[in-house]
Amino acid sequence: MFNSAVTNLNAPPVSIVLNWKLSYDGGKGPLIDMSQAVPGYAAHAEILASLSLAAADPELARYGPVEGDLDFRSAYADHVSQIYNAPIDVSEVQVTSGCNQAFVAAALAVAGQGKSILMMRPCYFNHESALGMLGIGIDYVDGDINKGLLPSIEAIEANIGPKTSAIAIVSPNNPTGSIYPASLLDDILDLCKHHKIWLILDETYRDFLPMDMDFPHQLFAHNSWQSNLIQLYSFSKSYCLPGHRLGAIVAGSQAINQLAKIIDNIQICAPRVAQYALTPMLASMAQWRQKNREKIALRAAVFKSVIGDLPEWDLLSSGAYFGYVRHPYTGIGSRQVAESLAVKAGILVIPGAFFGAGQDGALRFAFANAGRDVIGQLGDRLASTTL
Repeated sequence: MFNSAVTNLNAPPVSIVLNWKLSYDGGKGPLIDMSQAVPGYAAHAEILASLSLAAADPELARYGPVEGDLDFRSAYADHVSQIYNAPIDVSEVQVTSGCNQAFVAAALAVAGQGKSILMMRPCYFNHESALGMLGIGIDYVDGDINKGLLPSIEAIEANIGPKTSAIAIVSPNNPTGSIYPASLLDDILDLCKHHKIWLILDETYRDFLPMDMDFPHQLFAHNSWQSNLIQLYSFSKSYCLPGHRLGAIVAGSQAINQLAKIIDNIQICAPRVAQYALTPMLASMAQWRQKNREKIALRAAVFKSVIGDLPEWDLLSSGAYFGYVRHPYTGIGSRQVAESLAVKAGILVIPGAFFGAGQDGALRFAFANAGRDVIGQLGDRLASTTL
């Protein structure tokens, strides 16, 4: 009676994990939630005030342009141009309701039944499930454990086949935190040009690069990047607005024309209140975003230190919002490990099994929504918990 492409999917991973906290008795102190990737601090007061003002405007309760409100698209095009030191035109911006929707739209625009998208594993579970739901095939490249779980360009090329329509990359990565070097991204885009396929690049966490890294890549400086690159972004993390569901796509104007057809059928237009509220904030909140970047970097450092002091635990990779850790419980699946940690230690994390085949020995810790003092408690709880 139901669509098998949907019934075959797992239940939403975050919902599964959040249900485990109901079984924790509080014996080791307050619950430490390092599951969902959300900022653990509120949006700036000026952003909240702008949202309140916009919500009271009856004009913003009406339908808006499918591609997004022009003022917001223009402000975002200028913002991206400054970040990458490359000209982005307003016609190359499509506003979406969050970045997951942006990925669905991008996948639909370049692939379909009988086609496939090449994903890097471990992979973001919503990307994997979205392709499964759409009936788009998935091929995989496994990250190299000796290179921070990044793939080699040789492995990527070896897995491009006649059905491949696109390569999907997340950088900084979810779940590993790994950051793709600019040179590797250059090589991947060149590979896409050679094979006449697309690079779908999700940069949801680009505002949380390490403090010694200010320039994500130079892909927008490539000649004719518009023919092979589709870049995705979310405003949820950097502006602390996950509930307002706002994302954006940068792509060539021809791709934007196709994306608009898809968005029109999915949602018609992205939330207008958030667009209006954030239009002036893209420029005015630079210092605030930088402070938050520094805050997350300090949390990342504490997390790295804590795991480094646990001889049986192995930090496989970390960066931006995430630490990807090999747990010491051989022979026990990551889902059982994660549930036991929730019940016995009051620690919520995402099992590696949710990020693809071969990931059962790992757990994902999201340290953005836990303060340094809280992260510092992990060591004692992990060391004293037996399954």
